[in-house]
Formats: sequence, structure tokens, C-alpha cells
Amino acid sequence: MKYATHRLVTILALTASVGAGLSACAPIMIGGAVVGSLMATDRRTSGTQIDDEGIELRAGSHIRENLGDRVRVNVTSYNRQVLLTGEVPSAQDKQLVEQVVSRVENVRSIVNELAILGNATLTQRSSDALVTGRVKAGMVDAKDLFANAFKVVTERGTTYLMGRVTQREADRATDIARGTPGVQKVVRVLEIISEDELQGMLPKPATSEVKK
Repeated sequence: MKYATHRLVTILALTASVGAGLSACAPIMIGGAVVGSLMATDRRTSGTQIDDEGIELRAGSHIRENLGDRVRVNVTSYNRQVLLTGEVPSAQDKQLVEQVVSRVENVRSIVNELAILGNATLTQRSSDALVTGRVKAGMVDAKDLFANAFKVVTERGTTYLMGRVTQREADRATDIARGTPGVQKVVRVLEIISEDELQGMLPKPATSEVKK
């Protein structure tokens, strides 16, 4: 229990630090992909991961240029599929955000989950960050799941799951999210792959050559 709590605190600390850095400069929130040591365990190619980073940055910049600070949009890209979450004041703005993002290079498809509401309060955003951290911690604790295969986004109590996963993994992650305190609804924005495809992505075990 102590170890699991430590991991949850670590995940929440990372989430909070990223959120703080973004909120200090703009209402656009960028759900950037993790790079570095985790890149090797990601099911996207390194090129696709870089594309996703670029999509998120360019989309955020274009949204600011076209809509200013009247919207709060979270742009999350996985395998060039973009999830839009947050709040906009009108249906016209919701459509405009999608049009702006659709013109960003390398965007393959868009899932527009923007709500026509006033911007979420700091309390609500903090609660969502806490819920995301709990879901991620639950995935880390699951021995039959690769937590790095998923991106998790929470908006107003709705948790979105992104990733390239098998049906078994999708169902397992959904069960974990649904059982997490604070999750009101789970939306799957997942690409389902076969078990054979998954095996082809896994690193091959090293073999030693015996010299005679």
C-alpha cells in the first residue's frame, strides 16, 4: 500500500507540475507525449511520437491565434488522432476549433469532445488532474497491463482513454478507470489491434550464441 501510494503521489506531482507550467502562460492545455526513456516502450514509432508532439504544439498555437483566450481547449494527439476536450462558449466556436485543428499538418482524424460551457474552475481542473493520476496509478499497479500503452485525459469527471491496445487491454483499462474514485464516465478513443500485432511490437528476447 505504501509503495502504491508513493507511485500515485509521484504521478500527481508530475501532472501538477506540467499543469502549473501551462496555466501560467495560456488557457490552451497541451497533452504532450512522453519522450526519452518511455519512447522505447511506446507502441507508436518514434516518428509518430514526434508528429504527435508537433500536432499538439501547432494546434494549440493556431487555436490561440484564431480564438484567443475565450476558449479552454486541451489538445491530445495519439498516433495522429486528435482528441479535443475543454470548454467553448458556443457551437460556432466548437466547430471553428475543429476546423482550425483539421488544417494542422499530419492530423489523421479528430474526436471533438468540447463542451459548450463556461471554463472549468481551478477546483474542477485540479479534481480532474487527481482523477487522471489515480487512473494512471491503477494501470501501473495492474500486473496484466502496459500502462505506457495508454494516454489518460479527464475533463469534468469524464475520463478518456487513448492508445493502441488489444481488446483485452481495452476492457481491462476500462474496468480500472470505471472503478477509480471520481470517474463519472469512461470514453474510449482507442485503436484496437490484434494479439498477433501486439506480439510483433514487443521486443524480442536476447539470444546468446554458444561458441564451440
